[in-house]
Amino acid sequence: MSNDPTPSMEKPVWEPSSERIERANISRFMRFVRESTGNDDIRRYAPLHEFSVRNPERFWSLVWEFCGIRAHGEHEPVLVDRDRMPGARWFPNVTLNFAQNLLRFRDDRAAIVFRNEWGHRRELSYAELHAEVARVAHALKGAGVGVGDRVAGFMPNIPETIVAMLATTSLGATWSSCSPDFGIRGVVDRFGQIAPKVLFTADKYGYGGKRFDCLEKIRGVLDEVPSIEHLVVVPYSGDPLVLDGLRNAISLPEFCGDGEHALEFVPVPFDHPLYVMYSSGTTGVPKCIVHGVGGTLLQHLKELVLHTDLKREDRLFYYTTCGWMMWNWFVSGLAVGATLVVYDGSPSHPDGNALWDLADEVGISVFGTSAKWLSAIEKAGVKPRETHKLLQLKTILSTGSPLAPESYDYVYRDIKERMLLASISGGTDIISCFALGCPVLPVYRGELQCRGLGMKVEILDDAGKPVRGEKGELACTAPFPSMPVFFWNDPDGEKYRSAYFARVPGVWCHGDHALLTEHDGVVIYGRSDATLNPGGVRIGTAEIYRQVEQVPEVLESVAVGQHWGDDERVILFVRLREGIVLDDALRERIARQIRANTTPRHVPAKVLQVADIPRTISGKITEIAVREVIHGRPVKNTDALANPQALECFRNLEALRQ
Repeated sequence: MSNDPTPSMEKPVWEPSSERIERANISRFMRFVRESTGNDDIRRYAPLHEFSVRNPERFWSLVWEFCGIRAHGEHEPVLVDRDRMPGARWFPNVTLNFAQNLLRFRDDRAAIVFRNEWGHRRELSYAELHAEVARVAHALKGAGVGVGDRVAGFMPNIPETIVAMLATTSLGATWSSCSPDFGIRGVVDRFGQIAPKVLFTADKYGYGGKRFDCLEKIRGVLDEVPSIEHLVVVPYSGDPLVLDGLRNAISLPEFCGDGEHALEFVPVPFDHPLYVMYSSGTTGVPKCIVHGVGGTLLQHLKELVLHTDLKREDRLFYYTTCGWMMWNWFVSGLAVGATLVVYDGSPSHPDGNALWDLADEVGISVFGTSAKWLSAIEKAGVKPRETHKLLQLKTILSTGSPLAPESYDYVYRDIKERMLLASISGGTDIISCFALGCPVLPVYRGELQCRGLGMKVEILDDAGKPVRGEKGELACTAPFPSMPVFFWNDPDGEKYRSAYFARVPGVWCHGDHALLTEHDGVVIYGRSDATLNPGGVRIGTAEIYRQVEQVPEVLESVAVGQHWGDDERVILFVRLREGIVLDDALRERIARQIRANTTPRHVPAKVLQVADIPRTISGKITEIAVREVIHGRPVKNTDALANPQALECFRNLEALRQ
């Protein structure tokens, strides 16, 4: 099965009302730009986008002013070395603090509304959030955390994770987190590289009606990450907390102690490390992608305020783990003064209505999820329009993988008709979006509404030339503030340059196969590289290989993504020792090895035995060639293969049609 969406020539499936256009933040911003520049032509999105990419210094200064970013120092120059990519620098004379901008409000309006599948309920006002951050920041400072130190979180999506991040960044330190469903190896591969001084973890977390222990994994992590001087344990489950045998472990209440503390905000340069995110690990251990304070804040506010139309009265929800960049994006909603609706647990437990129940209960107005989940609940027969009110819901955001045209039909038919459905696309690499939604533009079936403001996004053909109306490589041809400031342990920048600029020097090539439509919408067809993307979760093949290679019977393996239905599934091919035949018991051992040391998402949908695996002349296994063959597409450069005959092992396999 395959699904190859093409741009729709039909009428829009949704158009904004004149009232919504008038009330939109982006309409106010257009008036602000007209008044500030004297350019009376900026009355629609297209001329605004054109202005934003032709005049990046003026555009980003206006976003800064419109969104009220708090900072010190001179705004000029805005952009230095604008022709260098990478190498351009933004606001070099500015200092600011990320947490200060997210905690600009200190009133009784709800900052966080929390629920989980255990039935826990908690709300924090902005004043209460400020006080909790102050307590944790005081404790971190007492533990020796300061500017440039790293603090890590092995945490579920709970308020304490947000508090720990804000406390860390208030001190000018750097935050990094991953999901608690990672295995020990996955955590060590990430945190081991950045050497955190403090690690936050919960004792347990819940998912799908089950409880999972975090502390047993943490024992293994502590053994391999000696930099951790303090392990702070959040007693989340309510069970008695047993910290015996955990080096330097302390509960969060003990760590913070009693008393109130003033919250101080340490100003840092615009490109000071804020977050360390992680690549998918396609070619080895994951790359550590460092995002700066100013670029992250400025880009997130542009997307939240202008593209998402987020306002103070909104209740923003995104279903995410703390290991996905959408968590970082979602949390920045605090800078707008909106209420964050935080949920921990399975979105499908006990039935497919848990998140819609939450939307009705707390009045979610902007609801974020994945394309995979929308497809799954459609197949499960969930029809919220018939069972829920969804009175406040004005926008659904979808990302993680391309949103199939049929899913647009489902949303408007079975969820809510009068509402903006915004499919968005970007990535961990930019901690934001290249293409996304806009509240003053129509929605066309199967399309992302627009290219992001300030993002000079082009679709390039094989010759590196911009094209419209045909598929090509999604690229960005000019610098933007949320580019990574560097990769960790990459002193000469070689890993950074090779990750994005190897194909076309001076142009960011993102690895997505895309098309620009006649009305400036974008259609995303999936990854153009070897990264796996089942359910919208990017998975590096190297993380799978490292586990499979520990199974004695396996000589080598290759993992690829196969288009399947509206999604992608992971197929693992193994070459076994002579005389060994792959049976169900061996398949289960391979799956168990992968699951125990990575995440359940890494486990292949199918494991198949092959006699040979194609490799380049230099000896590197070529995943892209295998992927092309299983989809019935030609392999363009067989001359680069040492054993091109191996491709026949993957052609017309019956098992891949099931």
